[in-house]
Amino acid sequence: MDTFGSLAIVALAALIHASFQLSVSVLTLLGGHAIGAKRSQATVLRLTSSFVGGVTVMTILLLSFVALVLSSVYGNHAPEYAWAIVCGLLVGVGVAVWAFYYRREKGTSLWIPRAIASYLSDRTKATKQSAEAFGLGLSSVIGELLFVAAPILISALVLIQLEPLWQLVGIGLYTVISLLSLGTVWSLIGGGHTLSRIQRWRETNKYFLQFAAGSGLIILGFFVYVNEVVAAAVGAS
Repeated sequence: MDTFGSLAIVALAALIHASFQLSVSVLTLLGGHAIGAKRSQATVLRLTSSFVGGVTVMTILLLSFVALVLSSVYGNHAPEYAWAIVCGLLVGVGVAVWAFYYRREKGTSLWIPRAIASYLSDRTKATKQSAEAFGLGLSSVIGELLFVAAPILISALVLIQLEPLWQLVGIGLYTVISLLSLGTVWSLIGGGHTLSRIQRWRETNKYFLQFAAGSGLIILGFFVYVNEVVAAAVGAS
């Protein structure tokens, strides 16, 4: 696969990552608690900016760490069975997202362990300092690792095949695209838009986002499988 095709896969995986909503939910909770506590707009912006910074750093660290581990195991070319396993994971997670990403109730409650959800919710209420908001951003990415692991794994497999410079470009591309939805909500909060309108839009479109994320994972899984596993088998025969 050429460099352009590899970066296109990374971009699509990042776009799927961007459709997941845990970090967005925590950001809106954080902004809502800060506004409800009558904090100034500057304080709200500082807290939410620190949160976005934490999500950004954790996303870079996760992708870089996974790529480093895969590179140490497989070098710069992963075997067909590794591609097949990750493609199967993409399809499996895609079906899971279709089935139960959102809980069957009003609002935008997500299917994540209740202990994690309670921890994040409690931390948004207690967060008053930028460092706490930054740590909350780190935790929110870990809290949704069950879903974001699939796009991160496929991106890491693609990145280890590239030259070092293009690996850095790929990591930057993934990080920027994966933050699109979070960055949009952050800019709306910073611009003074009401959280009720943001939340209403999320509730109205949650099933579209759920379908898009699941479909994207399945399509990406089949596409990569055909290009990396089937094509290699045909070439060998």
